[in-house]
Amino acid sequence: MNAPARLPRGPVSAALVTVLDGSPGGTPAQTDGLLMEVRTAVGRSQDVIADDDLQMALLVLYGLHYGGIGDWDPGWEWHPALIGARGTIERAFEAALRECVPGAPLPEANAAAVAKELFRLAADDTGPSLSRYLAREATQEQAVEFIVHKSIYTLKEADPHSWAIPRLRGRAKAALVEIQADEYGGGRPEHVHATIFAGTMRAMGLSDDYGHYLDAVPAVTLAAFNMMSMFGLNRRLRGAIVGHLAAFEMTSSIPNRFYGNGFRRLGYGEQVTWYFDEHVEADAVHEQIAARDLAGGLAEDAPALLADIMFGAQACLFLDVLTGTHMLESWTAGRSSLRRPITAPTSIPLKGNTPQ
Repeated sequence: MNAPARLPRGPVSAALVTVLDGSPGGTPAQTDGLLMEVRTAVGRSQDVIADDDLQMALLVLYGLHYGGIGDWDPGWEWHPALIGARGTIERAFEAALRECVPGAPLPEANAAAVAKELFRLAADDTGPSLSRYLAREATQEQAVEFIVHKSIYTLKEADPHSWAIPRLRGRAKAALVEIQADEYGGGRPEHVHATIFAGTMRAMGLSDDYGHYLDAVPAVTLAAFNMMSMFGLNRRLRGAIVGHLAAFEMTSSIPNRFYGNGFRRLGYGEQVTWYFDEHVEADAVHEQIAARDLAGGLAEDAPALLADIMFGAQACLFLDVLTGTHMLESWTAGRSSLRRPITAPTSIPLKGNTPQ
């Protein structure tokens, strides 16, 4: 089997893995069965966002574009049956997000008004403060769990938003490229943010192999990454991925300061905290570019995308609250936030030096 151990979470993800373990040029019987399983599961799902089976299947389908989950035949990437299965799940997922995210009066389609509204949304975010909990109360075991949750996106940091680069033009494209250039290290491979985070994981005694902890994380964590991928990979949702990135950057700098302080409180050195410290300054700059030049610039150039820009920002904040609430409620109830606990390393690397 080419998939990571224990990957399937239900009939859809099991059928998908079975299909992927075969040849793209094989008989259609298995792909027909997959499509039937997807339609059945979507029709009976009570909550697509929290559906382990559908979210895992969607993550695997997106993984065919990113790479890193299984060593399946690359010919599956654009197979019509798999694109059809993905589209069926996506439609249900997007509909669920739009139902959960409250509509709001749209600002005027100019950069200043859009930026002002985005900053208001970020300031009004009343979700539980996961970052303050990490800074003041989290145990080492909980800090390890936080990193495991975070790894699903952060080992591929910036990649979902980069799908939008060829889909934008002018001011918005230039702003996105400026942000992404920093995310990818500004020409220094060792400063690529995903690489820095991989170093955090290794310094904590964790594996930095993508997918190593995939079986441990719940659907809500998968959904947060899947939402980015859905926005980024669908050109019609380019406004949503721009709004998502704006909200993402605008709610990053201060929390990362708390995260870094929390890991220092637990005794970790700079090899662990470098990732968080790097984002304190970088994202304070990025939030201005993302709000005014990226989101605001896109709204001015393409006013028809304004509603999706705001939807993407609100959806980002919504999933952030959902994942943070899940972790905090689990921890305050004295249980793991993961589907299966991860044993925390017994030794903490102290006083590591920041790579240069």
